[in-house]
This record gives sequence, structure tokens and C-alpha cells, in this order.
Amino acid sequence: MGKLIYMDNAATTFVDKRVLDAMTPYLTDRCFNPSSIYDGAQDVHADLDNARATIAKTLNASDREIYFTACGTESDNWAIKGVAHANADKGKHLITSKIEHHAVLHSMAALEKEGYEVTYLDVDENGFVSVDALDKAIRPDTVLVSIMYANNEIGTIEPIKEIAEVCHKHNVYFHVDAVQAYAHLPIDVKELGIDMLSASGHKFNAMKGTGFLYIKKGTKIQNFMDGGAQEFKKRAGTENVAGIIGMAKATEIAHSEMKERMEHETKIRDYMIDRILKEIPYSKLNGDRVKRLSNNLNIGFEFIEGESMLLALNDLGVCASSGSACTSGSLDPSHVLLAIGLPHEKAHGSLRLTVSHETTMDDAKLVCDNLPKIVERLRSMSPLYEDFVKKNK
Repeated sequence: MGKLIYMDNAATTFVDKRVLDAMTPYLTDRCFNPSSIYDGAQDVHADLDNARATIAKTLNASDREIYFTACGTESDNWAIKGVAHANADKGKHLITSKIEHHAVLHSMAALEKEGYEVTYLDVDENGFVSVDALDKAIRPDTVLVSIMYANNEIGTIEPIKEIAEVCHKHNVYFHVDAVQAYAHLPIDVKELGIDMLSASGHKFNAMKGTGFLYIKKGTKIQNFMDGGAQEFKKRAGTENVAGIIGMAKATEIAHSEMKERMEHETKIRDYMIDRILKEIPYSKLNGDRVKRLSNNLNIGFEFIEGESMLLALNDLGVCASSGSACTSGSLDPSHVLLAIGLPHEKAHGSLRLTVSHETTMDDAKLVCDNLPKIVERLRSMSPLYEDFVKKNK
């Protein structure tokens, strides 16, 4: 196996060397607890404040609206359960979509066991939530709507501003899982009307175990953890200082380079989509062709299993996936692909490739040169494909 070709950036990203350099002092010389009162510790506390301000600026939020967490999953859990529990006196109805990340879906399911009622909105064939359907689904006892910014599997970008307008018309809180979108797309929470937003550091070249939740001032939400006074007394526990500093550095880099990164990724993405769809029969792009993340391509191939493609690509040194990394151990087809209308047999044959600003055109060409041969070989072993060919001769 030669060079590693990493095309699974939706699962996780490599830590940027500049991020690692920014973190290192806080693992060594500046390893103080920011809650201590001596000078070194207070200097670290000030550095945490600066990191919070850096992240807040990227969202057009205030510093006091950013709460550091351990990951996107924690942020989703806190936003959904925290608002539901704090507003139970108003109502116990929640709304989400059928294509959300399992951090959202499982949080909703947990609340259902407590007596809450959840409406799961359908999406169309490209993964879009209907704003009109949302408007009709909201009831007097609805307290929260949670819709992701961009889907982690098919890359579709939802109409966030329009969804927010509907929520606020009905005086309902709006949470956005932006784990795949933050630091990859420009996001202004005030302009868009977002009340809460989840993000995860390891999706934009920071380390795993870092994330944050934006909570608009005035949002009624329960504390996530009680104990000390950290995170404005809403999430107790000594801060992951090095991780937070690194996350702030990563977002600073990502936003300063965003335009160039998006242009590069879009060029690679479109090249690969065009070649694959042209050169491989019975293949189909999943998700919207235009309103999708710049780094995402998800293509379904009939008559083969996605896992077989992954193993063949792995032999070439290519890292890819067939869906969400959080469900990679499951034999069930993707709930996202089923929700956009694919039958089970077609949902099993999907391939997700997520590139980055470091992906080269040579990387893309290698994948596109080899994928038709992989698909042809796998189909040659499929009795279903053999029967299909015979019937269509």
C-alpha cells in the first residue's frame, strides 16, 4: 500500500500542526487550573476567555453565549434535554427530522420515555425538510425544534433561516446541530435566527474531546452538570484547557482560509461526482447536487454492498465510509438513505467520500481511476446483477 488517501473527513479530521503547537504549552508550562487564584492560573483563565471570544466572533455571538463541551453529541444532548426539561410547564412536544444524527434522535427517544411527544418530519428525495410541513407540525405545546444545518451523510444544507422564522413565529426554540457545517460554512446566528447551535472540534482540525454549544441569551435551559462555577455555572468541571485553546486556534485558521478551502473542495468534489456518475452505470448521487457541503459526495451503486467497496478501497490506501462513523458497526442500512426514499438494497450500496483542503487532484484521480474497476469486479460476483443484465439484454 502506498500513500494514504484520506477521504473520511466527515468522521474526523487530522489535527492541524498549528493547532498542536498552540495546545502544547497548556500541556506543559501552562498546565494550571484556570480556577486557581495565583498569577499563572489567572493567565490561563484569561486565555480561555480569549478562546471563547474567538469562537463567539465567528458566529456573531457574544462571549457569554458560548459554552465549552466535550463534543457535538454532548452539545446536542444538553440543548435538547435541557430545553425540554426547563420548559416542560409550557409543553412536552418536540420536533425534529428523520435524518438527524443519532445524538439528536436518541436524545428525542430518551425524552419520549419520559412522556414527551416527538414529531419526526419527513424529508424529500434530496434530504430537505419542508418548511410548510414544519409550520403545520408546530402545536401550542411545542417547545423545541431541532434540525441539523447540513447532513453528515449526504451533505444536504437545510433552509435554516426559513426554519428559524417559522419557529419564532410560533415562539418555539430552534436548535441547530452544526457539527458538519461549523467552520466549513459561514454562520451568523443572529442573521439566521438560531437559538442554540452545536459544534465539535474534531470536525475542523482540532482534537477529539472538544466542542461547544451556543446558547442565545435568555434561552430557558437546565444546567448540564452541577458542581463548580465553570461555564457560567451551567457546566461544572475543570476545563479541557489545551483542547479549548486548540479548538479556538483551529476555528481561527478555518475561518481565515474558508473561501479558499471551499473553492478547492468544491472543485475536487465536482470532478469526482462527474467522473463517477459518467463512468459507472447504475450509480446515483445522494443528496442535493448544489445545496450540499463543499467536501461531501455520497453516491449509491446498485447491485453491490458498500462495505465491499470500502474494503477494496482500503487495499488501495483510501479511507472512506458508507455512512455515519457513529453507526459503522451496524449492519442496518443508513436511516438517512431510507428517509430520502431509497429501498434497503440500494441504501446498502452507498459510498461516502468527504475530502478536505488537503486532498489533491491526484488523490481524486486515483479514486476515480480505480472505482469503476472495483464496482465492475464486485458486480461480476452478484447474482442479482447477472439476472438484471440478462433481463435487459
